[in-house]
Amino acid sequence: MSYCQEVLELVKSRHADQPEFVQAVTEVLESLEPAIAANETLYRRKALLERLVEPERQIIFRVPWVDDNGQVQVNTGYRVQFNSAIGPYKGGLRFHPSVKLDTMKFLGFEQTFKNSLTTLPMGGGKGGSDFDPRGKSDDEVMRFCQSFMTELSKHIGANTDVPAGDIGVGAREVGYLYGQYKRLRNEFTGVLTGKGLSFGGSLIRPEATGFGAVYYTVEMLKSLGDDITGKTFAVSGFGNVAWGTVKKITEMGGKVVTISGPDGYVYDEDGINTPEKIDFMLEMRASGHDKVQDYADKFGVPFFAGKRPWEVKVDVVMPCAIQNEINLDDAKNIVANGVKYCVEVANMPTTFDAAAYMRENGVTLAPSKAVNAGGVAVSGLEMSQNSMRYNWTEEEVDAKLQQIMSNIFRSSYEAAKKYGMEGDLVAGANLAAFEKVADAMLAQGVV
Repeated sequence: MSYCQEVLELVKSRHADQPEFVQAVTEVLESLEPAIAANETLYRRKALLERLVEPERQIIFRVPWVDDNGQVQVNTGYRVQFNSAIGPYKGGLRFHPSVKLDTMKFLGFEQTFKNSLTTLPMGGGKGGSDFDPRGKSDDEVMRFCQSFMTELSKHIGANTDVPAGDIGVGAREVGYLYGQYKRLRNEFTGVLTGKGLSFGGSLIRPEATGFGAVYYTVEMLKSLGDDITGKTFAVSGFGNVAWGTVKKITEMGGKVVTISGPDGYVYDEDGINTPEKIDFMLEMRASGHDKVQDYADKFGVPFFAGKRPWEVKVDVVMPCAIQNEINLDDAKNIVANGVKYCVEVANMPTTFDAAAYMRENGVTLAPSKAVNAGGVAVSGLEMSQNSMRYNWTEEEVDAKLQQIMSNIFRSSYEAAKKYGMEGDLVAGANLAAFEKVADAMLAQGVV
């Protein structure tokens, strides 16, 4: 049994109750075989993989807060500081009822590799709570955020761990979290990214994940002798990530025909391609209703209740919502419809068997850890601006983002080619990211 397989079996037996984490580790370790084989004796002796799959620190805490009726509520908070070999822990905070330790560990593991691909000095971490901000008043969200940060502040810092926003944590939540951190620590520092422009935020940050995903897609298409112009896209979700994706696809000549929510998806044959349509996505998100039928009602297009948009015939699918939103049945629909490309924008949005089926049937799969790295890349740029007490222009940030995403594609492509796996973008991203993290871990000793 190979070293990768040994460690994978160890993870499966030790963490059988954490399927998402096991899924993430499986996808990575299975593609690292050629890199590990080249240095197996050294890696075994240093227990490199055993350390790579074990978080450096897992913090779990209660979050008591008072609702508007005076009733005390209690949620669970998490921060998984996964790997700091190449820089401070960096990764978002997610407020969603589905949040559990399994989710945080898989996201923190993925974040380690994603951040490595950006070439910026950032390690991997993730955090959040099972708190649901939907339907809560601003005061309730503020009280929760203040309680959450009261505990989290003991474990983070501008040179230790720099959280950002994720699902359920937007500008409002980041503002409340930052205010409480500043109040407790009595310092104005770049400890959170995704901040408002008035207190240290970066231009392009809300759009960054979606914009970066499209810049990656453009590079991918170019390498295959293809072009984005005239391509049709099925996009899921309708939050910041989907909004940035739709906006940039439209700017670059593609046409998005779907967006989706927990209630179903809409199909707009003419394209979600006008400022009114694109900006209405933000209105829907801000409303807190968490349903996409509002778009169908407003613009008079078909709405498909309880369904996902992977049954629509398009050139490219771009899942932008949540993990494992494309299952095997969806993958079969995608292949049957002749879709050429699946570009993962959400974190691990494709189940293991669905990803395998698409790749076996000729669909080019671009992995989330590479595709959606634009968000954390601009967070890294925000950290740099905070350190310099300076702000770059929108054009400067966008140019840096484009360059980072181009480099991510190129490094992934070249890594796959180096190990005899040319064209395998999933393996390439894992291999390119692993090399940097592994070298840093070995250089720093057994820590």
